[in-house]
Amino acid sequence: MNKKLHLMVTFALALALAITGIVAGTSQASALNPVLLASGLQGAQGSVVGPDGALYVTEGAIGRISRIDPQTGARTTYASGLPPALVPIGGVVDVAFIDGMAYALVTMVGDDMPFFPVNNGDVVGIYRVDSPSSFTVIADIGDYSIANPSQSVVAIPSGVHYAMEAFRGGFLVTDGHHNRVLWVNLNGQISELMAFGNIVPTGLETRGNRIFMAEAGPNPHLPPDGRVVMFTPESSSATPVASGAPLLVDVEYGLGNKMYALAQGIFPVGADDGSPALPNTGSLVEVNEDGSVTVLASALDRPTSLEFIGNSAYIVTLTGEVWKIDDVSDPPFGVSP
Repeated sequence: MNKKLHLMVTFALALALAITGIVAGTSQASALNPVLLASGLQGAQGSVVGPDGALYVTEGAIGRISRIDPQTGARTTYASGLPPALVPIGGVVDVAFIDGMAYALVTMVGDDMPFFPVNNGDVVGIYRVDSPSSFTVIADIGDYSIANPSQSVVAIPSGVHYAMEAFRGGFLVTDGHHNRVLWVNLNGQISELMAFGNIVPTGLETRGNRIFMAEAGPNPHLPPDGRVVMFTPESSSATPVASGAPLLVDVEYGLGNKMYALAQGIFPVGADDGSPALPNTGSLVEVNEDGSVTVLASALDRPTSLEFIGNSAYIVTLTGEVWKIDDVSDPPFGVSP
């Protein structure tokens, strides 16, 4: 069997198993009902629950951060004027708050982008949001990455960053191209916290000193390679937590100390690295104690990030939508959502 035919057969088998819900390590629960909360966002990717309890979503295509009312779905502009994406992904890809101040993660806008030569002075890094239209670069992650290359083979030396998480008064940042997690403080100091093989780190969650990370896995992002792992700043390696969903892009805790992960779905045969999954193949899964995952909602269209407010899940998609799923995470006895 030639290599191309072997790949097609492997992919077809993985697709059939995923669709029928019998991938090893995956089970199917009673389906929850996603409801469309907001739409019309442009290049949506990252999200965070802000200090006011609202949802903040990045729109990389137009360099904007939008505030979404978690009950009505009403959108207002929180900040605009950040560097927009040069290609269908990139630009402002995530947002986080520290002490009420918002910070934005911007990636793939530098002059090292292949086939898109630019010299616009835009910085790959973390921007502090000083006002709705003014920003201060606090960390030049692009220059750091170029000066401190990883062991991964890369086409974009400044990196392809996916997620940012507030942690210990600074930020954790995943680079899915250099396959590492960076630590960035508010003074702009950057260091490599942990490096990995070709596992494509994506979303982040923290609990105390523990860091949980989603892995999309190498191309073609098969379900066994979609993993959640855990490590601490003192760890020498990451500990597997669960696996079994294709192209994991985020991990979050809900109520009752339950962990959930978001899978973007089945990867197209022969697609280039960084391409999105096939439409309507994504899923929200619950992480089980035995290391398996249970599918709670399926047929999601290229989801990118996940947040919880009370016992409701909020899912952002590449198509510019925000979906709400109620009654996902049952609260522990005596605790109200």
